[in-house]
Amino acid sequence: MDKLISSRAPSDPRTPSTAQAPTNCETANGISPLPEGPVPIGSLVFADDLPDGVVVADEVGRIVVFNRVAARLTGLEPAEVIGKFVFDVLPLRDADGRDWWVYADPYHGLPTRTRHPERSLYLSNGTELLVSVGYVRTPKASRRACSPGQAHSLQKLVISLRGAQQRERLERSRAELVSTVAHELRSPLTSVKGFTATLLNKWGRFTDDQKRVMLETVNADADRVTRLITELLDVSRIESGRMEVHRQLVDLPDRARKIIAGHVAAGDSEDRFALEVRSGLPETWLDADKIDQILGNLVENAVRHGAGMVTVVVEPAHLGDAAASAPSGLPDAAAVSVRDQGEGISPEVAPRVFRQFWRGKRRGGTGLGLYIVKGLVEAHGGTIGVCPAPGGGAEFRFIMPAGTAAG
Repeated sequence: MDKLISSRAPSDPRTPSTAQAPTNCETANGISPLPEGPVPIGSLVFADDLPDGVVVADEVGRIVVFNRVAARLTGLEPAEVIGKFVFDVLPLRDADGRDWWVYADPYHGLPTRTRHPERSLYLSNGTELLVSVGYVRTPKASRRACSPGQAHSLQKLVISLRGAQQRERLERSRAELVSTVAHELRSPLTSVKGFTATLLNKWGRFTDDQKRVMLETVNADADRVTRLITELLDVSRIESGRMEVHRQLVDLPDRARKIIAGHVAAGDSEDRFALEVRSGLPETWLDADKIDQILGNLVENAVRHGAGMVTVVVEPAHLGDAAASAPSGLPDAAAVSVRDQGEGISPEVAPRVFRQFWRGKRRGGTGLGLYIVKGLVEAHGGTIGVCPAPGGGAEFRFIMPAGTAAG
């Protein structure tokens, strides 16, 4: 059976020799005395190399492995705890202050128990840890070789420790998402409810023009709620890695013209937009709906938070090293840049713009748009970044691999 590797402290001279020597039961079970120095896991992995804290206690509860991550999480030195009882070194308590060792009773509890799933437990100094526990039990055949006084089904107790900071950050992010969504939903739903109730109760008192205005407002607010729900679904798919890309032949310049035409139809001046298409574009196999979503979000962001002319540039590009990725010299990707002439984004802020809930100076929306754009681009195998535009303002530029029909 593979064993964990850990740097072990020298044997404590105060420890009785009987505690260091293998018992008859250990000999019968084929368990040799604990060696000094590293003990291999498949001769490849060491306990100190593992990403989580690992503590291993023997059949009587003495610690035999205490890796570096466990030391960092608990603030204890491995050399000081090796050989001590695990329940003294890790006085774990639950959120109600109950002693986990007492109510879980791993050494005298159910002999059929194999593990405890991960849960939050606390050290005596209040440090929260995510703790999971596994049992290594003596095989039944080996138990029969031991005398009744020596036999015990538990051979080793393996404790995995993880810090709770990442979970706390995730919970804060989720709480902020719920708060943002509740705030964004309240306004359109209040409008929809108010206008609908008014029309139902006083239909005959309004002219046709007044009714049309009310219904157009309800329709616009319903679209706003739909967009918000779509954003939430996209965030969920991005975070879970379930974003699907359905590739088809996409004309990027034509998609950009469509987005610009939509803004003009919505009332923006046609003179505010410009489209530049460079020659040599490769055929691009992309998800048409997601490309519309990416372009629409970036153009809307430029209109809302930028100023002056909004320019969309579509040009051929190479992924990484052109010589390595395209020996023939032909472009293997397409790049799209969306530029405005506003104040731009400072270099200090640039790394944060694609995070959840980031908003510019003109606050508005959920702050999820650019986060979703980044997720959609990366789902295609592309990259996106922000930099100063040539004429001032901000430039969002994404590069998409040409791809194939198969994906």
